[in-house]
Amino acid sequence: MRTDWSGYGGGVQELVDEVSALLGAPATLEDRDFRLIAFGAHDSEDDAATDPVRTRSILTRRSTAEVRDWFERFGIARATGPVRIPSAPAAGVVRGRLCLPVRHAGVVHGYVWLLDEAEHSPAQLAAAMSVAARIGDRLAAASHAGAEAGNALRALLTAGSRAARDEAEEALRSALGPDADEPHTLVCVRLPGPGRAPDELPGPRSIPAAAALTRLPGELIALLVRLRSPDLLPPARTAAARLLEAVGVPDAVAGIGEARRTLGELAAAWQEAGDAARAASAEPALGPVARWGELGAYRLLTALPAAAPPDPAVAPLLTPPHRELAHTAEVFLDHAGQAGRTAAALAIHRQTLYYRLSRIEQLTGLDLADGSARLLLHMALKAARL
Repeated sequence: MRTDWSGYGGGVQELVDEVSALLGAPATLEDRDFRLIAFGAHDSEDDAATDPVRTRSILTRRSTAEVRDWFERFGIARATGPVRIPSAPAAGVVRGRLCLPVRHAGVVHGYVWLLDEAEHSPAQLAAAMSVAARIGDRLAAASHAGAEAGNALRALLTAGSRAARDEAEEALRSALGPDADEPHTLVCVRLPGPGRAPDELPGPRSIPAAAALTRLPGELIALLVRLRSPDLLPPARTAAARLLEAVGVPDAVAGIGEARRTLGELAAAWQEAGDAARAASAEPALGPVARWGELGAYRLLTALPAAAPPDPAVAPLLTPPHRELAHTAEVFLDHAGQAGRTAAALAIHRQTLYYRLSRIEQLTGLDLADGSARLLLHMALKAARL
């Protein structure tokens, strides 16, 4: 089995296969956070040649906390040479491992893992570590390129002048290389409050189709996603879901903008992605990943100024003492004004519903039998969520 990991500067997959050939065992390459980067060929028909940890890493692209804890006990983050790690059946490690730390300029960038309990000569191990060093060079180069792309993306999305925007666009184009001419879209991850951002973002290479990743003011994370076709957005949804998983913050949501053919159009995609994330945060049924093109009425509502006051007629209903009435009104309108379905959804008697509806009419002065009044009330209640 092979995967194309050419985004790491080219040749990473071939280098992993080279380690496998040198030591005669299937190899897996993970970053320093134990996220899968590449895995070597596995041609054996012997089921004992693999174990649950390797299988899970390939299928889910990550290892469990128990496995990570077991491996780190043996000092792999500090090691500069091969490390032997015994099996730990309780953690799912049914076979011993040989770990080759992948370093560049003294910094660990990942690990090559081999399901290997055999003895190897010093020459074999030295040759394998030489290949690991070449992998380290490529991972370091990819990390540097990812940082440059992230910085350029942040500058582009926060530029305050046309000149600054043009400069940032050129920097992003340079960082992306040939991929700059591919269609792209943006994902906005919205965190639920201050202080909830992770200490460190995942590497963009750990997210499928990611081209750049950066933090932005307002507890936001921007992810630039490369698309092979402007008509196919599923890769963006996959990338958004993977980023939410990697960020690991409960109640975080993501919004996806529509595809853009040029980097100069990314500001519009970012606005859409941010609006979609706002809508997903306000309306759980849309999330945790919402696409702007699928927001329905929220596409109109997100265009309203964020600080716009509520409509005067609806404002009394939005005060704390009347939260139950506001909820009743929203459920009633969500169910197209059907009393039976509304009463069932609220788990109340119809007479209770009718009493609440009369109170809503008294507070707002709106006639709920009038279509335009219902539209005003429904939109005002949804806008209040934003």
